[in-house]
Amino acid sequence: MAFIPTGKHLISGDWLDGEGTFRSDPAVGPAHEFQSGSVTLVNRAAEAAEEAFWSYGYSTRDERARFLNAIAEEIDARSDDITEIGHQETGLPPARIASERGRTTNQLRLFAKHILDGEYLDRRHDEALPSRQPAPRPDLKLVQRPLGPVAVFGASNFPLAFSTAGGDTAAALAAGCPVIVKGHSAHPGTSEIVGHAVQAARTRLGLHPGVFSLIQGGNREVGQALVQHPFVKAVGFTGSLAGGRALFDLCAARPEPIPFFGELGSVNPVFFLPDALEKRGDEIAKGWVASLTTGAGQFCTNPGVAVMIADANAEAFVNTATSLLGEIGPQTMLTRGIAAAFDAGFAHIAGKNAVHELLRPACVARDVTPGLYEVDGDTWLAHPDLHEEVFGPLGLVLKVRDAAQMIAVARSLVGQLTCTLQLADGDLGLARRLMPILERKAGRVLANGFPTGVEVADAMVHGGPYPASTNFGATSVGTLSIRRFLRPVCYQQMPDELLPVDLRRA
Repeated sequence: MAFIPTGKHLISGDWLDGEGTFRSDPAVGPAHEFQSGSVTLVNRAAEAAEEAFWSYGYSTRDERARFLNAIAEEIDARSDDITEIGHQETGLPPARIASERGRTTNQLRLFAKHILDGEYLDRRHDEALPSRQPAPRPDLKLVQRPLGPVAVFGASNFPLAFSTAGGDTAAALAAGCPVIVKGHSAHPGTSEIVGHAVQAARTRLGLHPGVFSLIQGGNREVGQALVQHPFVKAVGFTGSLAGGRALFDLCAARPEPIPFFGELGSVNPVFFLPDALEKRGDEIAKGWVASLTTGAGQFCTNPGVAVMIADANAEAFVNTATSLLGEIGPQTMLTRGIAAAFDAGFAHIAGKNAVHELLRPACVARDVTPGLYEVDGDTWLAHPDLHEEVFGPLGLVLKVRDAAQMIAVARSLVGQLTCTLQLADGDLGLARRLMPILERKAGRVLANGFPTGVEVADAMVHGGPYPASTNFGATSVGTLSIRRFLRPVCYQQMPDELLPVDLRRA
């Protein structure tokens, strides 16, 4: 029998009603009614999370690893139902939902293995030097400790990997932090079924019920109350620049400011260098179009800007890309609101006098077709509003006069999640000039690839200078993401019996 959502919130182990209701707006299939979140529910969840921290925050790495693995097992046990409701709510193909589910469970298992290794704790020990002159040195030990309850905001474009049990939740739980998830209203049924999986894992292991709560829907007041609650010690967010910045400001304005780890947006420029365009222009045009339009362009790493020196090879690239994009039919966007924002975004670009339209997108309800525009380097440098992300399958080809203007364009970039170089052997000189700039602008720099497809691994960085993210020293993907929810504590002359377990002598 197919999964039918209860529409309730999960608060400290109980499925509860809220204050008012809302209906889901699926791309296909039936709509369902859900309870709306409230400040009262936020308070209950935060109080339960704080109570849970006194046990979960002091649990062993083995206990937390078992929890992460159990969540993965419970998600896998619901695989068919997750695929069905995820497809209905988002319009994403079942194969994409299944792939994202695999990424989510693999991420949980990777984090479990990583914390068992123990290296993330960055344990340090300076032994006492009682005879040191002119003053003795005390015994000093350092280890990373969990912050406390963490609030996580689900993302619209990844109903699994960046939502209820996605990267932020997995990282916080791995660190030893209870989690309160604010589910995204674009896919509340998907959020609920994953919430059932987390609840089943928690019950199986006998953990405190406050270790995980899920609050659905609600107005802005609910999100504001969550980030301002005094028991919440950090926030993970993936979403729009405007929404993320508003929450970031609230976190900073608290009597006790807390870290806000927001991934907010990026145009992810690709620099197509001359020798690469000459030798394999058609090939890389095909790769760029595929990356630009995958998932209707609804990826935070969507390569929205293509930078190249204006010449015959650049013109051939544009012709190939335009032709390929024109063959792609309508794709369903995640929500009506995202489709409307895409419509407004390309209308803004098209309204610029110096912007040349190569392929006009179409937007009908939630279905869109790709678009392509062209602009020269002078116009780009004179109009910073062209640098803003349009979420969806929209490409902007930026033709510069020469290598010097390409470098000027690179310098003009705000913070990015990614910057990419498409290069061949003859481009190494220009690439060397660009690299010091690009590594200052982005969290991940690629060569001869495309940025969609973010590997969950030890070395991955999914973040970057503002506005790509609100904390340039952090990543929301990969095992390093766990460090966001830890802080270093030094123990001086502390008896072994009073130290955290991870610092005690064997």
